[in-house]
Amino acid sequence: MKKLHTLAFLTLGTAAFAQTPDPEITAAAEALEDQVIEWRHEIHEHPELSNREFETAAKIAKHLKSLGIEVETEVAKTGVVGILKGNHPGKVVALRADIDALPVTERNNLPFKSEVTATFMGEETGVMHACGHDTHVAILMGTAQILAENKDKIHGTVKFVFQPAEEGPPPGEEGGAALMIKEGVLKNPDVDAIFGLHINSATPVGTIAYKPGGTMAAVERFVVNIKGKQTHGSQPWGGVDPIYIASKIIDGFQSIISRESNLLVEPAVITVGKISGGVRFNIIPETAELIGTVRTLDPDMRELIIRRMTEMSEGLAKAYGGSATIEFQSNTAITYNDLALTEQMLPTLKSVAGEDHVKLVKATTGGEDFSYFQEEVPGFYFFLGGMTPGNTQAYPHHTPDFQIDDDGLLLGVKTMSQLTLDYLNAK
Repeated sequence: MKKLHTLAFLTLGTAAFAQTPDPEITAAAEALEDQVIEWRHEIHEHPELSNREFETAAKIAKHLKSLGIEVETEVAKTGVVGILKGNHPGKVVALRADIDALPVTERNNLPFKSEVTATFMGEETGVMHACGHDTHVAILMGTAQILAENKDKIHGTVKFVFQPAEEGPPPGEEGGAALMIKEGVLKNPDVDAIFGLHINSATPVGTIAYKPGGTMAAVERFVVNIKGKQTHGSQPWGGVDPIYIASKIIDGFQSIISRESNLLVEPAVITVGKISGGVRFNIIPETAELIGTVRTLDPDMRELIIRRMTEMSEGLAKAYGGSATIEFQSNTAITYNDLALTEQMLPTLKSVAGEDHVKLVKATTGGEDFSYFQEEVPGFYFFLGGMTPGNTQAYPHHTPDFQIDDDGLLLGVKTMSQLTLDYLNAK
C-alpha cells in the first residue's frame, strides 16, 4: 500500500502548487517552431545508426557553439555535451536527447523520407528514424537556443546531453548512456537532476503522459545453452534430447510469470524469441540454444525472476539427463521516475500543456537507457504526444510506416524549457 499512498499524495498534493508558464519563454518557443520542424526534417532525412552519428553530432555541435554554449564532442564516441551557465548561481540540471536511428527501411511518402542505406550486422539495410529520436534532437536544439537567449532567467547550470546509441551499440562496442556515465557526463559540474522525453506515435498531439516510479522496464537479453547427447531420431532412448529439454525450459519460464511473480506489484514478461538446434529431421542433436528477453519494472521481482530462470534452466536440464547454462546481458535498467522530483515538476507539465492534457499512465514493458542516468541522479522522463488528433491508426515505433506529427514538437520545446527554469529557480 505504500506505493499507492505515495501516488495519491503526488496526485492530490500538486494542485496547491499551480504555476504559470513564463510568457517570454512561451513566445520564444512559438517563434522558433518552424525552425525546430526544419531541423527535425533534416535529421530525419539523414539518419545514422548507433555509434555512427557523425553528421548528426556535427550539426548539433555547430548549433550549440553558435549560441555561445561550451561544447564537448566525441563523448561516448559520437555524443555531444553542451554546458550553459546561467547569470545566477544554483543547481545543475541535465537535459537529454538520444540521436541514433534504426536499421529500418522507411515505407511512406514523406517529402523528407530517408533514402539512406548502411551495413548492419553484415547486411545492407535502410536507415530510418523509426523511433522519433529526430524529434528529440530538434526539441533539445530548440530548448538550448531559448535558454541560451534567456541566461538572465537561469539560476544554475544546464547540461545538454545529446546521447548516441540509445538503441544499443554494435556488437563488440560500448556505447549509449552507460558509456557517457563512464566517461563522466554527470560530473564537472555534478548534475543534480536530469530530464528526458520520448515522443509517442499513439498519444495525441498536445498530450503529455507520465508515471511516477517504474515507468519503463529493465531489459535483459538471455541465452540458454543446452547440452544433450546426439543419437538417431528413431532411437531417442540412445541419447539425451536437448530440443525436448528446451521445450520444458520454455514452459517452466512461463510458470515463473504465471505462478511465482506477484503481478499486482508490476507486470513482467519473459519471451523466448529464438530457438536453435539440430541439422536434420532424423538426428537428435547434441545441443540447443534459446535466446530471449526479460522485462521487469520492480527490482525485487527482477532479482526473483533471474534467480528462478537460472535455477529452472539448470534443474530441468539435469532432470532430463542433460545440462544447461544461462547468461544474462543487461540492456537497460528500470526507467524510474524519482517520486519527489515527479511531484515537484508535475505542476509545470500541467501549466504548460493544460491540466486536462496531462495523463497519468501505466508502465510500459519497453526499455530505455535513460534509466542508467536515473540510477546515478534523480530523473524524470515523460511521454510527448506525436499522433495527429483524431487519427485512428498509429503506426508502432520501430516499424517502416512510423510517423510523427510535426505539430507535437512545440509542446516539447515549451515543456523542456519551462521544466528547466522551474527546477533551477525553485526556492
